[in-house]
Amino acid sequence: MLKWARLPMLIVTLLLGCTLYILARRLGGPWGGLLCLSLFVSMPAFLAFGPVVHTDIAIALFSLLALWTFAGVWAEPSWKNVLVFALNLAGALLSKFTAGILFIAFVAFVLSLRWRGVPGQPADKSEARDWRRPRRRATLLGILGAALIVYIFYLIFSWHQPTNALYRLGTGPLALFFRRALLPPLQYFRGVFWVLLTSKRPTFILGQAYPHGVWFYFPVVFALKSPLALLILLFWSPLIAIRRKWGRGTADPVIPVQVATHWRVLWVSLLVFTGFCMLSPLDFSIRHFSVPLVLLIMLLAPVPRMLAERGGLSLGGVVAAALAASCAFTAVRAYPYYFPFINSLSLGRPAYTLVNDSNVDWNQSLPEVKRFAEQHRLQRIRLDEYGFSDPTAFVPQAQPWNCQSPSPEDAGQWVALSANLLLDGHNCAWLIQYPHEELAGGSMYAVHLHAHIPAAGSPGGPPLPSAFRQIGGAPFDIQSLFLHLDRHPEDIPRTLQWMQDSFRDSNKSPGPPPKPPWEH
Repeated sequence: MLKWARLPMLIVTLLLGCTLYILARRLGGPWGGLLCLSLFVSMPAFLAFGPVVHTDIAIALFSLLALWTFAGVWAEPSWKNVLVFALNLAGALLSKFTAGILFIAFVAFVLSLRWRGVPGQPADKSEARDWRRPRRRATLLGILGAALIVYIFYLIFSWHQPTNALYRLGTGPLALFFRRALLPPLQYFRGVFWVLLTSKRPTFILGQAYPHGVWFYFPVVFALKSPLALLILLFWSPLIAIRRKWGRGTADPVIPVQVATHWRVLWVSLLVFTGFCMLSPLDFSIRHFSVPLVLLIMLLAPVPRMLAERGGLSLGGVVAAALAASCAFTAVRAYPYYFPFINSLSLGRPAYTLVNDSNVDWNQSLPEVKRFAEQHRLQRIRLDEYGFSDPTAFVPQAQPWNCQSPSPEDAGQWVALSANLLLDGHNCAWLIQYPHEELAGGSMYAVHLHAHIPAAGSPGGPPLPSAFRQIGGAPFDIQSLFLHLDRHPEDIPRTLQWMQDSFRDSNKSPGPPPKPPWEH
């Protein structure tokens, strides 16, 4: 069933690759499209997250399409372009609640026209206003169309849901009609509000934990988790453009006039999305940087065309081809462990000492633990996973374990834990002093404990309870909580209230949380 659940995500990833090639081909010709496609298919981030069920690949696909079709509306405000724009914008809005950033990108593009026009825009101010008016109107119609599509989608899929959230409207026939009609926007904006409410979370970068996001998180993660050849291309491409314009005095635009508006929309949107990522208090994973990643790759499309202007086979063309091939070599070399991929900028340091969360492990490596247990003929193995499900479904020998609170019975045994729990999710760096093996490319570690485990708080021993850390900065042991609920779903209602009380109390005072309701 898990494989079938991933099939739609694989299709979305393939669609993203095809879309990127088609659009990049329009910007930079066949070689530009091929360059961008090769960079996409060799990017470890897309190889890691492409088959996984989440929304970041979908938002990258529909954001790219929405931006491109938005540019099409401004190039030619026809009804056909408005309809296509509305459909793609609706797809983005339905993919992820953070798609609202697109509206900021739209506004930024419109404002950029006052700074510098695009081909076809009149130079005269009054004529420029007349030129912008139908395009603004078409954009508004597209946004309204997208809103209508989102409304209908939510209306259909919420039809059998109760409308108790709008009980204040009453219980009469007319009130019930409005309760049903207003439920879709309520659900959508409640989701947006929930994202904003829960966006401030602790993060970890370059060996340092922070209580909230930091501005340099995504630049550092991008630099560490991208192939070095891609970083070189990104640094080299503006130098090529500068040399082309100032060194050779070439004034002819490298971007075809037909897609000059699209080019402007793409690089303006890259600035907007990157700015939001850097300002965001939610710094968890490079997957949240998926839209800027796609836009960065798109902006490399003109490179082959600029290099080809010299005619014949140039040194620059050979270098560009070699860099693209290097990206492919990096992907082959990292196979199949794309989640913990870190390039040589790490200077040999393990991934868990530099980055966090799904940049290292997303609980995808449990089969490696099973294989390790079978190779060592272990009947049982203590396992501290980076997840909330019952690990025995993938590792029959597993016994749920907390690396921060070992028992005397653990002495001399093999244990396994996620690399994320050594420094970030838990405080278990004390385990690395013992003989250990990397599993799944460094996503997990198997550790052989000594016959004697030092006391908590002593040198080389586990931490004291006051130094415990929890996944996501939760004020309680979230793993054992979800494991209990998996086995006792009847406790879910009272647990939800207990969780709300625990988070509220943790914001008021840093004391220990109350015991779970089933322990009273």
